[in-house]
Amino acid sequence: MNDQALIDKANESLKDKVLAITNPAPRRIFLKVAVENLLEAVNWLKKDLGFTHLSTISGVDLGQSFEILYHFANNYCSFTIRTEIPRDNPQLPSICELIPGAILYERELQDMFGITIQNIPDPRPLLLPDDWPVGNYPLRKDWKYERPPEVIPGGKK
Repeated sequence: MNDQALIDKANESLKDKVLAITNPAPRRIFLKVAVENLLEAVNWLKKDLGFTHLSTISGVDLGQSFEILYHFANNYCSFTIRTEIPRDNPQLPSICELIPGAILYERELQDMFGITIQNIPDPRPLLLPDDWPVGNYPLRKDWKYERPPEVIPGGKK
């Protein structure tokens, strides 16, 4: 199936749920949907087109909102589902029921951006230490790194 056939199929199947669809390069498709249509779009991509490999989920801090990108791949192309959520109440539904391996990426979104993933099977922190300060999210643009005081072993106290 070529790029245009995939785009036509997306428009036909998801209809008014498609906010935007682009083909920036050969074998590369971006589909933008509202967050309330995310599960339906992922389910359509998996069931109708056979995309079962989730390469990663990435996030971008846009200032007033976050854009979340779900990168799928098969032998033909890379297909990215994009959605945007507000910064003041960042919540996403978990896609783990559809793609179980998404749990690692969803836990990373929670740690690094402070995004609440609803119905995630295991919400524990993944990357940050247990004593990490609450409310500090390293991939947000407004996060400031504060270097801890240096401790020199055997040095003066």
